Parts: sequence; C-alpha cells; structure tokens
Amino acid sequence: MIHSMTAFARTEQAGANGTLSWELRSVNHRYLEPHLRLPEAFRDLEGAVREALRQGLSRGKVECTLRSTEDSAGKPLQVDRDKATQLITAAESVAALIKQPAPLNPLEVLAWPGVLVADSSDPQALNKAALALFASALDELKQGRSREGAELAKLLNERLDSMLGEVAALRELVPQMLDVQRQKILERCREMQAELDPQRLEQELVMLAQKSDVAEELDRLNTHVSEVRRVLKAGGAAGRRLDFLMQELNREANTLGSKAFDPRSTQAAVNLKVLIEQMREQVQNIE
Repeated sequence: MIHSMTAFARTEQAGANGTLSWELRSVNHRYLEPHLRLPEAFRDLEGAVREALRQGLSRGKVECTLRSTEDSAGKPLQVDRDKATQLITAAESVAALIKQPAPLNPLEVLAWPGVLVADSSDPQALNKAALALFASALDELKQGRSREGAELAKLLNERLDSMLGEVAALRELVPQMLDVQRQKILERCREMQAELDPQRLEQELVMLAQKSDVAEELDRLNTHVSEVRRVLKAGGAAGRRLDFLMQELNREANTLGSKAFDPRSTQAAVNLKVLIEQMREQVQNIE
C-alpha cells in the first residue's frame, strides 16, 4: 500500500495531574522534515520524538505540537526564589538607566515564566506518558496517510485505465490515418497533374510512414503504465519512483505529439498529457 504525505492526528490524555495532548500535521515535502513544538519541561523528549518519526515515516513535513495543562487545584503555589531574585536584579539594573523608572510590580514578576510554580509531578513519569501518547498520535497519523494513499492509488489507476484506452484507440487508428494521408498525397498529385515516378512516390510514402510510426512510443507507454501499476501494488516509499515514471510517460506523450500528422493523433497526445499531468500532481503527495 502506498501512503500519502498529507494527514492530521490529535490525541489527548487526561490524568490526575493535568492533560497532555499531541497534534501532528503532515504535508508533502521532498524529505522528512520534522518541526517540534514542545513545552520547556518536555525538551528532553526531542531526540526520542525525532527518532520515532524517522522510524515511522519516510517523507513529509511534519509539525508536532505538545500541549500540557497542569491541574493545580488543591496544590500549593511555590515561588522559585532564585529565579525571582535574578529577575528583580535584572529589572533594577535596567531601571538604573532610566531617569524616572516605574515601580516594579510584584504580579509582573510572578507572571514571568518559571517564577511561580506548582507542586509538579514526577518529570520522568510525565515524559513517559507524553512519549506513549505520541506513539498513539503517530499511529493515527500513519493510518490517515494510509487511507489517503489508498484513495490516491485508486485515482491513479483510473487515469492509467484512461491512458491505456487512449493508446489502444490510437493504435487502431494509425493504419487508417496513414491510408488517409496516402490518399491525400495522391489526390494532390492528381490535382497538380504531375507525372511522378511510381517507385519514387512509393519511396516517399514509405518514408512518411516511417516518420509517422508511433508503435514504439505506444509500446513504451504500455510498458510505463505496467510499471506504475507494479509500483503502486508494491507500496512502500514509492513517491520518487512514481515521479520519475511520470516524467517518462510525459516524454513519450511529447514524442507522440511531435509525430502527429492527423488531428486525431494530435488530440490523443493532448489527452495523454492531460492525464499524465493529473497523475503527476497526485504523485507529489505520495510518500
């Protein structure tokens, strides 16, 4: 199964000491690029979170946000005197540079991060709970990427079916179009009342048929379509390989367009390029 790089996951866990919640957002990116937003008390988790992402995902820009709300009801508030002292000393130092400084408000000191603390829980237990919750969020994200990947595979297969239809129809039309082109040349010669060497005329018609021969391009299109289907069925990190195959499909469609000598073959080449472009846009979201 292939996986999309676009998904969202959110997990939350309420405990006796408060609530932890993770939000994971994933979008397409050439490589795996994690962006972590962790509270200061959970900075030690960064390495473990990055490793879990590396083990679980191959590509995508992933934003991971951890929120922690501590339930301080019934818990005595404590002041970190060392931090408060440092803050007041710094404030007084700045005040000395001002002619008429405003008095220092104690509530502003208490509002400074880390000055007012509650009776916090065991940090190791909180980190362990946060990591377990992250694992659940990552599983949910991967499931979302898998579901969307299945939908992308379905869309791609539908367009591959359309491509094969275009190729088959064009293959049947080629002899007819060549015959029409031959008749046009003969009719033009008759209108010009020109006497042409039949052997030379036949040589020219053979050269025209060779220049207009698209059998090789049609065969390669079928081969590339089969390879795309194989990659989709194999699954895994298939985005880069599929992107390469889209380039090859587009190359063959361009060659068909350059060899077109009939409005129907021109239209077939255009239809193929439209289908390939639609697939290419979807492939950009595949891991």
